Amino acid sequence: MKKIIYTSLMLACVLLLGLASCTDLEEKVYSDIPLNNFFHTEKDVLMNAGRAYTKLQRYPEEFSLWSLDELASDEMVAPGRDDGFVWDNGRWNEIQKHQVSPTNKILTLAWGNVFEGVSACNEVIYETEQSPITFPEKERVISEIKILRAYYYYWAMDNWGNIPYTIDYTEKSLPVQKDRKFVFASIENEILSNIDKLQDKPTPAYYGRVTKGMAYTLLSKLYLNAQEWIGEDKFQLAVDACDKVIALNSFRIEDDYFANFRVHNEGSAENIFVIPMQSIFTKDRFYWYTLTLNDASRATFNFKGGMWDEFILEPGFLDKYSDTDLRKKSFLFGQQKDKNGNDIIIDGDPFIYTPTVDNYMARKKWEGARCCKYEYQDGLEYYVTDMENDHVLFRYADVLYTKLEALWHLNRAGEMIGDADLQKIRIRAGLSPLTLADLTADGFLDELGREFAWEGHRRQDMIRFGSWGKSWWNKPPSGAAAKLFPIPQSVLNSNQNLIQNPL
Repeated sequence: MKKIIYTSLMLACVLLLGLASCTDLEEKVYSDIPLNNFFHTEKDVLMNAGRAYTKLQRYPEEFSLWSLDELASDEMVAPGRDDGFVWDNGRWNEIQKHQVSPTNKILTLAWGNVFEGVSACNEVIYETEQSPITFPEKERVISEIKILRAYYYYWAMDNWGNIPYTIDYTEKSLPVQKDRKFVFASIENEILSNIDKLQDKPTPAYYGRVTKGMAYTLLSKLYLNAQEWIGEDKFQLAVDACDKVIALNSFRIEDDYFANFRVHNEGSAENIFVIPMQSIFTKDRFYWYTLTLNDASRATFNFKGGMWDEFILEPGFLDKYSDTDLRKKSFLFGQQKDKNGNDIIIDGDPFIYTPTVDNYMARKKWEGARCCKYEYQDGLEYYVTDMENDHVLFRYADVLYTKLEALWHLNRAGEMIGDADLQKIRIRAGLSPLTLADLTADGFLDELGREFAWEGHRRQDMIRFGSWGKSWWNKPPSGAAAKLFPIPQSVLNSNQNLIQNPL
């Protein structure tokens, strides 16, 4: 077990990987056991708290919030293949064209993933508060789960706007719908009320858990989007929150961009908050290799089994990178090589991933650049050995770019443009540092796209920069209502307190 090799990461494993029952169809439901009979030790309380974290593991799946956001953006697409596969009854097409039906399967599962996380947090907080067990860090555990709940609500508010809201596990009635201003204020209050109780500096024991670095990063993102979400300028507060992360002196920009996405990326000093993954205990959670690659790529990576060949880099996005930008290597395109560096030839044809796609409804098997941002370990096989890279949610580069953008909105970007850590983001990519002349709306948005491609940022960034309603590749113009996804029909049917977005 990768994480348990390192004794210092044992607690993280107990919380996030050791709970095999969380991915088992016969999961033991602790809420059915009287608290006095279950909680005997501090370890029991911590293991129970880990259930709230395991709900994050579904985030990078095929039908997930990540795929919903990415496929609605201009950096990922799932065109129909010329063999009739992938079309999936038009589900992907609805998302790509901002015409999402309330019955869309991906939409419904994404909603479920987020609110299952909220529910798990509510339950864990209640059980931990009610437990007679006391130990020095009990309040810290409660605080970190409260901020984790705030993160789930942050996702929900961002994507669906006005949402059902409850923080009371004992409430028996269906939750009522709250508007963005209410949810925004509750998230802000939850963070500010609990952040001082969190771990000051990340330690191996807190790997994958909520720390001050994560909480201040979340707060900075909340404030950065406040103008869009609640119509209030909170850019200075975003700067202040970023400065709190910087002042921790716990994170740095890695020399190698791809160190953040290696198989063994738990050593990254740049990653602030991740979802720990492990090939056995998080099976069927992180399998991008089969989502994006064609079978022919088995010769490159020594994969086993068939590839699904679904998600590709949207045509045109690769053009945002210069040829000298090392981040362009996040994607496979051009002549493909085998493990020995030889050109791959199949049935007499050179195996070439083309960045272009001729027909959206009938993509040929090797059309479209493919993602390889996360390092693929040898011998991957779906549902046998899945990816072990810990999935990145927040990076220090995001903190620095969030601060820069907030200052830019305040017409004060010059205060930061010469910062050495900020400049390093571009220097390590083989480029010149950003200048004030680069910071046009389009230029800034393109740079965010290059740095955070396929990291789940793009939809939020495009909306904030006013590009969401524009047309791109195969997507027609869309109206302001497309900034929000519809509440799933099944949710509306089950809770009469809700009305459909936009309100």
